[in-house]
Amino acid sequence: MSEANWYVVHTYSGYENKVKANIEKTIENRHLEEEILEVRVPMQDVVELKNGARKTVQKKMFPGYVLINMVMNDDTWYVVRNTRGVTGFVGPGSKAVPLSEAEMKPLGIKTENISVDFAEGDSIAVVAGVWKDTVGVVQRMDFGKQTATINVELFGRETPVEISFAEVRKMS
Repeated sequence: MSEANWYVVHTYSGYENKVKANIEKTIENRHLEEEILEVRVPMQDVVELKNGARKTVQKKMFPGYVLINMVMNDDTWYVVRNTRGVTGFVGPGSKAVPLSEAEMKPLGIKTENISVDFAEGDSIAVVAGVWKDTVGVVQRMDFGKQTATINVELFGRETPVEISFAEVRKMS
């Protein structure tokens, strides 16, 4: 299997979140989780001044563009390219060009692989954050986002919660 890279996809302006949702739905339906790893609409906090009040709001860093971490092959190219709202990959002609390390750094995308001592099915304890002192079994791991999904009991129901790798440790 070849290596995953970040690619930029051009979309109709204002359709970025819709494209993200459509691609994620297609990934789930076609079981492409191993080939299309993450879809992102980069956001930034901006302070606006309205009626004399300062308000922090989230704005898109690149309106009209979506970032995708994927293994480029004919299937993944076809799926992304034929998603409603996508006008094409950024690159010469129809050839998609991956982002370089230097281009990804200002976007806050971590590319270094983090190694953890737990895997899916292991019991972990949450040591920081909102879910501190919670114990759960790892259901899913996302190395792109560096998160683990565990089920916690909330209001008498099992509820999946996404937790950063930095906030958990393996139960001995």
